[in-house]
Amino acid sequence: MAQVVQLARGRRALRVAGMRLAAALAAATLTMTTQAGPEHADARARMVAEIEAMYAETRAETGIAAMSPAVRAAMGRVERHRLVPGSQESLAYRNHPLPIGSGQTISQPYIVALSTDLIDPQPHHVVLDVGTGSGYQAAVLAEIVQQVYSIEIVDALARTARQALGALGYRNVEVRTGDGYLGWPAHAPFDAIIVAAAAPRVPQALVEQLRPGGKMVIPVGGEFGVQYLMLVTKRADGGYDERRVLPVRFVPLVPGAGPAPR
Repeated sequence: MAQVVQLARGRRALRVAGMRLAAALAAATLTMTTQAGPEHADARARMVAEIEAMYAETRAETGIAAMSPAVRAAMGRVERHRLVPGSQESLAYRNHPLPIGSGQTISQPYIVALSTDLIDPQPHHVVLDVGTGSGYQAAVLAEIVQQVYSIEIVDALARTARQALGALGYRNVEVRTGDGYLGWPAHAPFDAIIVAAAAPRVPQALVEQLRPGGKMVIPVGGEFGVQYLMLVTKRADGGYDERRVLPVRFVPLVPGAGPAPR
């Protein structure tokens, strides 16, 4: 389950107050949602408002007080209800994970937004998305960056995500079935990498595929132990620096038996 672990009960009141304040901001800035699924526009606006409130709540840990304009706009445009199973459509704009089959989940929208902001995406960037799932993270990235390459180890999920992203008109996303631990060497180096499953340690192959100065967001920790969302920044000498961002709970990153996508 890809979600943030609540940091303190005392923050709930702040979160509620922040949601009320952010609702006005969302209503003013999310007029673009009426162009993408008008029947869900209000639900998307409420979701974005709740994400803004969580940014304010966790700013001391993340160092980010509010969504960047690019990420806020992307979260308001992506039609999450078209990237979940039909049985989950009515829950699509709630700020929590949802099951998508094969023992996997679609990530909590707050985590998707935060992960995207942490890599500081730019219009010219080429980004690797590890753990396609339903394609939601890839869609958010595709709204902002030049190209997204996405890897999913479960072939059925990769095929479904590829079809859904194509139907939504995302021509700058390529999805492959493959082992996320190995990355996608043919398209490296990447300006950024987002990993949507927890690894016991930062995979060296992914570090090697980052451009110097590039950033990677990855949950690190055991399936039943403490996990932290980590921000990894590659140095010019090939090494990397890392920073703990938040305690989280993700499904494990499963290594495959086959070769990396080429």
